[in-house]
Formats: sequence, structure tokens, C-alpha cells
Amino acid sequence: MSGTPASRPRVAVSRADLPGDAVARLAERYDVTVWAGTAPPVPAELADLAHGCDALLAVGNDRIGGEFLDAAGPRLRVVALASMGYDSVDVAAAGERGVVVTHTPDVLADTTADVAMALILMARRRLVAGMDAMRRGEWGSAAVNEFFGLDVHGATLGLIGYGQIARALARRAAGFGMRVQHHHPRRKEDDVLSRWVPFDELLSTSDVVSIHTPLTPETSGMIGREELARMKPTATLVNTARGGIVDEDALLAALRRGELHSAGLDVMTDEPRTDPADPLFAEPRLVVLPHVGSATGATRAAMTDLAARNIEAVLGGEAAPTPLPGTQDRPGH
Repeated sequence: MSGTPASRPRVAVSRADLPGDAVARLAERYDVTVWAGTAPPVPAELADLAHGCDALLAVGNDRIGGEFLDAAGPRLRVVALASMGYDSVDVAAAGERGVVVTHTPDVLADTTADVAMALILMARRRLVAGMDAMRRGEWGSAAVNEFFGLDVHGATLGLIGYGQIARALARRAAGFGMRVQHHHPRRKEDDVLSRWVPFDELLSTSDVVSIHTPLTPETSGMIGREELARMKPTATLVNTARGGIVDEDALLAALRRGELHSAGLDVMTDEPRTDPADPLFAEPRLVVLPHVGSATGATRAAMTDLAARNIEAVLGGEAAPTPLPGTQDRPGH
């Protein structure tokens, strides 16, 4: 019996440099189209790439909204993010169109917690300021208080949010002899590593405040002028979550006025930030990194692999392993 063989499902991939073998694995089963540009695709280019596809493997800063979903077309069944954060996605718009959106929890917590701990050490001990002074040839002034920082051991760490990354940081902090407390608005229990405290108490009593909450309408700008004013003038603020949670102007003002000892950011608003004159880069008591929390080859490969497994499950008629919290795990309304 002759006939035209059924076409294979189509999968679009928004980056050409994703580590690991997951994209090659997808190409064995599906017709895969990988973005060929050297720069990330702008929204219109991403929509063109995904048009007529059944699945899209995207990264965390690809914007997935209603306009994109409509342009991609009705065949699209799943958008798999190689990212734990999903603030780039209009979750309601995806649900209205019956599109499954997945992310990658469970595979990047320890790697990101390593960077959070590094930021605590770098900012609190003023290590980058000392390194910069050496590069300028300014080491050796003989001042006894040269490059003074503040101790990390014995300090109190306050965690805003208490999910996978925060718990991984709590384990590291315990090894440094830190006391750990946390605030989560819906889960108020203590555990062996950390005790729950009210939000205002966390701000006022912590020597280090580290942010581990998703960026949502409720958390956008949650650390602003008033919240920074409640913190100790000897405190350090660290953010490895999402940039929009912290009011950057208020943070700079607090650092410049000496109302806060130091800060460390791996995330900022309007990423990427490419202006060498950016005021965030010039503040000596602020350590800034280019969103590298999960940036190891092994972890990024694991993220891509989990995104691919979500695509394989949905296109195979099964439930997605890791849909966004509270969303559908199969296509359809």
C-alpha cells in the first residue's frame, strides 16, 4: 500500500550554542530548526523561527507572549525553557491558547547557590575592590585598615524565599558558621537549617540578605528605598534571582550614602547591560556579575536536557515532567 509518510513534528531551538547532546537527540526524532544568528533572536525573528512548529526550546530571556504565540501558529504545543525562571512568559496567554510551558527546576540549585555564596564573600570582604586597587598599582599604602571588609563567619544570613536555591545556600552558609533565617509568605515553618521570621524582622536583623524569589507582580520592586532603610548599615544585599525585584536606583543611593555596607548582583533589569559607564559597574561597594548563576557546562547541559525531555514527553502524548507551577502539563484548554 503506497502513501505519503506522515511528516515528523517540527521543533525550533532559539540558540545554536546550547551545551550537551539534547538538541542532537531531538534531531533524531523531529525536524529541528536551530537559530543561526550570532546574536539572540529579537521577538519577530523568534516568531518566524517557531512559525509552524510543534515545539520551541527557548532560554529564559526569550519573550513568550500572546503576540509571539499567535505568530508562531496553532501547531505550537509546548514551549520548553532551559531556565528555572519564567518571568519572560505570559503564562495566562499560553494557557488561553492551550500551550504547555515548562522550565528546569532541580538541576541548577547547587550551581546557583555557589555563585550566591561567592557574591556574599566578594561583597562583604570587599575582594573585588582590593583586586581593582592592585590592578591600578595602589597596593602598599601601608594603611592598617586597607581593604577592610566584614566577617562572614558568625554573621546572620536572611533568605527571602526558601526554595531549592535558598536551601542550597543555607547548606553552604552553615559550613561558614553563619546563622540562617528565612521568610516565605506562604510557608512559615522552620527546618533544621533555618528558622522562619517575619519579613521586617529578616530585613532588620540579617547581616546578609539574599533574594531567592521569582519575579512576579507581587515581588517586582519589593526591595526598594523603604526596605533598604530597614536593613543594618553594615548589611550586604545579594540578588541571584531576578533583577526587577530590586530597585537599582535605591540600592545605589543607599550604598553611596553609607546606609548599606555592600551588595552583590548576578541579575539586573534590562539585561544585558553593555555600557561601560553604567553606574552599577562603577560603584566600589557593589559586585556585579553578568547573570552567571547557572553558568557551568554541566549545569547548562542538564537544563537543556530537561527542556528536551519536556518536549519529547508532550510530543509523545505524555505529561510534561516540569510544567510551570500551577499550569497544565498537556496541550489543550
